[in-house]
Amino acid sequence: MNEKHLSALVLFSGGQDSATCLADALSRYARVETVGFDYGQRHRVELTCRTGFLAAIRDRFPAWGERLGPDHMLDASVLKSLGHSAMTDDVAIQTTKAGLPSTFVPGRNLFFFTLASALAYRRGLDVLVGGMCETDYSGYPDCRAATLAAQEKTLQLGLDSAIRIDTPLMYIDKAETWAMADRLGGQALVDLVIEETHTCYLGDRTHRHDWGYGCGTCPACELRASGWQRWRAVA
Repeated sequence: MNEKHLSALVLFSGGQDSATCLADALSRYARVETVGFDYGQRHRVELTCRTGFLAAIRDRFPAWGERLGPDHMLDASVLKSLGHSAMTDDVAIQTTKAGLPSTFVPGRNLFFFTLASALAYRRGLDVLVGGMCETDYSGYPDCRAATLAAQEKTLQLGLDSAIRIDTPLMYIDKAETWAMADRLGGQALVDLVIEETHTCYLGDRTHRHDWGYGCGTCPACELRASGWQRWRAVA
């Protein structure tokens, strides 16, 4: 942590990756706030999981709770109005003509960081933390390190600010993400990620697996399950 960067705004969706990033931020920054985005998600369960996870962090990790400030929810529903995707509409999960998964929401992460930067500017927060990753991902172009480096530079110029974008998971896979949670908060945090986060693209909270809730067959569940199995094999 740079001594000039003492505070962070975590883009917290309610999923495994952003939850792990939140724990990482709480271990590194003196002041942490969170922001979520309502963009007309097809399944609203992750928005519900957000509040449960934040409450549990405050309850089970008092030292982190002292650093955890307000949570913010921003309206990003304009994204749904721009066109269909499997994340916002009843669309099959498949590869599109553009060669990207139908779960790709064009401009989503770019828009999220723009909104988050404006909030951080108002709140006096130095770093934007996101769970984007190049290692285990669906090929989304707005998850790439080069994209986010360019976005960071744009925000710095547009805000005349030294604001940074931090992506702790950028070069690690899902097994390493589970290991990171264990390293940061032990079994208590791993259990919290299992019980209180949501990854499944189909919004399934009825099927409970060792790695958490989900349909078990969508790409997001398969990735999370595979990472769990690889981590447990060496843990």
